[in-house]
Amino acid sequence: MNIVVLGSGAIGSLFGYFLSKENNVVLIGRKNHVNEIKQSGLNIKGETNANVKLSAFEKVEDVKFIPDLLILAVKSYDTENSIRQAEKIIDENTFVMSLQNGLDNVDKIEKYVPRKNISICITTHGVVFSKPGFIQHTGVGKTVVGTLENNNNQFIKKIAKMLNKSGVKTTISKNIIEDIWVKAIVNSSINPLTAIFNCKNGYLLENPVLEKIVEKICMESTNIANSCKINVSYDDMIKKTKEVISDTSNNYSSMHQSFNYGKKTEIDSINKIFVQKAEENNVDCMLNKIIVDFF
Repeated sequence: MNIVVLGSGAIGSLFGYFLSKENNVVLIGRKNHVNEIKQSGLNIKGETNANVKLSAFEKVEDVKFIPDLLILAVKSYDTENSIRQAEKIIDENTFVMSLQNGLDNVDKIEKYVPRKNISICITTHGVVFSKPGFIQHTGVGKTVVGTLENNNNQFIKKIAKMLNKSGVKTTISKNIIEDIWVKAIVNSSINPLTAIFNCKNGYLLENPVLEKIVEKICMESTNIANSCKINVSYDDMIKKTKEVISDTSNNYSSMHQSFNYGKKTEIDSINKIFVQKAEENNVDCMLNKIIVDFF
């Protein structure tokens, strides 16, 4: 399969590596990262150890083929601009898979790609961008894929099989929209706190005060999701959130990494969306609003 990974930072590079084992993969990323990959290959340390030569470019127009699959791994605030650029290399037969955080990516992608051609990949693999050409695979996580329309079952089965064969344990979601919300609830409860308190994920359970704050945010975000007709329970969500924290205890969240390096965070596509939905549905959002105001 011909695959383009647009937004080849930490997670995009990791998935690009795995998929390159049996597919033609091209990474699109920042200049320094791309140049290092061209010169010395992509270096991965941690749970995965590899040095691999991959095709990498700065711009989508440098890709000389129409991909069967475009993996969108950019930050949520770059989604619309990136998919607009990707129009140059995709056609009606190209499937676009969002490998991103946030609640608003599908809405942005749908402006340029038919809904039937959009799929979602949600993962809890932990990856840190160390420096250009180098990423650290800090934790093996769970991965789920799904389509927005049921008529693409054969395609998503093919993607799941491909990922599993490449070494990424993957299952197929029965309700990918609900799964997006579940991940957003988890992210809203973990990511901003790790940035604010400059800590790894695991510290949120080691510190009893922070653990209580995690629970309170999780409850609020779950209530907001319920107001949007997403049928998830608080008990399930706090269990899921704490499982993610435990499974990724040694990880720095993506928001922590962005905040620590003085880069723009994805707060608008996570906690701010919860605030907006809460205000639309007259639901309390005090904690999410405090977090958004902090950033």
